[in-house]
Amino acid sequence: MADLKEVTDASFEETVLKSEKPVLVDFWAAWCGPCRQIAPSLKAIADEYGDQIEVVKLNIDENPATAAKYGVMSIPTLNVYQGGEVAKTIVGAKPKAAIVRDLADFIGDEATKA
Repeated sequence: MADLKEVTDASFEETVLKSEKPVLVDFWAAWCGPCRQIAPSLKAIADEYGDQIEVVKLNIDENPATAAKYGVMSIPTLNVYQGGEVAKTIVGAKPKAAIVRDLADFIGDEATKA
C-alpha cells in the first residue's frame, strides 16, 4: 500500500485545483491523534477508489497558507475539490464507511447509496 501523496502550498494548485478528477485533501498535522487515526482509512479509500478520486495529504504546519485560504480551523478536515472548487468538506475523524458514504457523489459506488 503506497503512502498518500503529499501536497504543499507550492504544488496545491497544480496537483489539486487543476486535477481532471475530484481530489480529496486531508488537512493534517503530525501532532494530531485523530489525523493519524483516519490515515489507514484514507489509504484504503485511495487504493479502492483511486481511479475515481485522488487522495492527497497537506501538512498544515508546513503549509499554513493553503489551510488558511480554505478556512481550515480544526483537523482532520477533508476537503473534496472538483473543478478547482471545494465541493465537499468533512470535519473530524470518522470510520472509513462513513467517509466512503460522504464521498458517494464522487466515487459512484453503488454500495454507498444503499
